[in-house]
Amino acid sequence: MKITVLSLFCFFLTQLAFAQTTTPGPAEIKITDSICNCISRVDMSKIQNKKEAYAVFTDCFTQHSALLIEVAEERKISISDDAEMNKLGTEIGTNLLKQNCSAALKLGMKMSDDKSGEATESSTQGVVKRIDLKGFNYIVITENGAEKSFLWLRQFTGSEEWMNGTAKLIGKKVKITWQEIEVYLPQAKGYYKVKEITAITIL
Repeated sequence: MKITVLSLFCFFLTQLAFAQTTTPGPAEIKITDSICNCISRVDMSKIQNKKEAYAVFTDCFTQHSALLIEVAEERKISISDDAEMNKLGTEIGTNLLKQNCSAALKLGMKMSDDKSGEATESSTQGVVKRIDLKGFNYIVITENGAEKSFLWLRQFTGSEEWMNGTAKLIGKKVKITWQEIEVYLPQAKGYYKVKEITAITIL
């Protein structure tokens, strides 16, 4: 499952209200309803900034990320096909808007609030070793012999290079700019801090 699905989903949630989509099938309706219901259970008054809004969305999407596989099968899409999975992500986001999920719309407003506090960014340099698929994509690099993993959650500066196939980037030296966020990991059944990618530069 490609992280770019989530990236474009966020983009459409906060930016677009009208887009051409195909008629959603049962699995696609199920994931849209599930995410909407999850967001609807959140007390929006307690979300104070953009970071917290993204965390809520990430939690809800992660809880139902397995449904993306069902949607991909329904659409006869390979989960390794970046372009098609990106398109699917945008359509799921658009479905939330078109079904008038008020909670998602409110959350989208908070996610696009540039006045909210932002996380502090850091950077790490190393050589790309592999891409781990653990519900979302994790880019793994080696730095001084040690492996470090970074979460590809949303669209970031330089992501276009990675959307067109990652095999050619293995072994490349890169600089990864990241921010630490707290997300819910279903497999671990808890909240954990991860390093989310905000930019990648090939050196």
